[in-house]
Amino acid sequence: MRLEPLEPRHADTLYQAASADGAEDRFRWLFESPPRDRAEFDAWIRTASASTDPLFFAVIDQVTGRAEGRQALMRIDQTHGVIEIGSIMWGPALQQTRMATEALYLFAEHVFALGYRRFEWKCNDLNAPSKRAAIRFGFKPEGVFRQHMVVKGASRDTAWFAMTDQDWRRLRRGYQAWLLPGNFDACGRQIRKLEEYRP
Repeated sequence: MRLEPLEPRHADTLYQAASADGAEDRFRWLFESPPRDRAEFDAWIRTASASTDPLFFAVIDQVTGRAEGRQALMRIDQTHGVIEIGSIMWGPALQQTRMATEALYLFAEHVFALGYRRFEWKCNDLNAPSKRAAIRFGFKPEGVFRQHMVVKGASRDTAWFAMTDQDWRRLRRGYQAWLLPGNFDACGRQIRKLEEYRP
C-alpha cells in the first residue's frame, strides 16, 4: 500500500469505504459521523483535503489503486517535535490487515525521518479496540486525561499513548521483519505476530 495526500480525486473509492457495511462502528469514536450521502462526503473531503492540521492522507491499495481508508497527522508541533496520528478511518478492506499495519509504519517512518521526537496516539478511554491497537503498534500508555473534551455531545476521557524517536529505533526493525512477504501465508494471514518481533 501507499499513502497519498488526500485530494477530492480520492472521493469515489473512499466514499465507498466510508459508507460500507459497518460504518456506524467505524465512525463511532471519530469526531464526525458516517456520511449520509455523497454530497455530504464531497463537502467533507474538500474541507479535509485543504486542511494543514489535521493533515489528511489517503491509504491506497497498490494492487487496486483504491483509496480504502484515511488517516491524519495532527496537533503538529514542530517547535517541540511532537506530532499525532489521528482521525483514522480504515475501511473493511484495511481493517486488521497487513496494509493497516503498513500504513502506521509509513507514518512513523515519515515523522521520525522529519526529526520529530514524539509520535502520539490518543483515543476515547472507552475505545478498547483502539487502545489494543496502540499497544500492538508499540505505543506506550501514558495515562488518562479525565473529562478532556466533549465529542458528539458526550464527555470524553482521553487515553494517551506515545512512542519516542528512541522507541522507534528499537521498534523499526521488528516492523520491517513483520512486513516481509514470508511472514504471511497464501491467504494473507500473519505467521508471526508483530509483538513477537519486538526486542
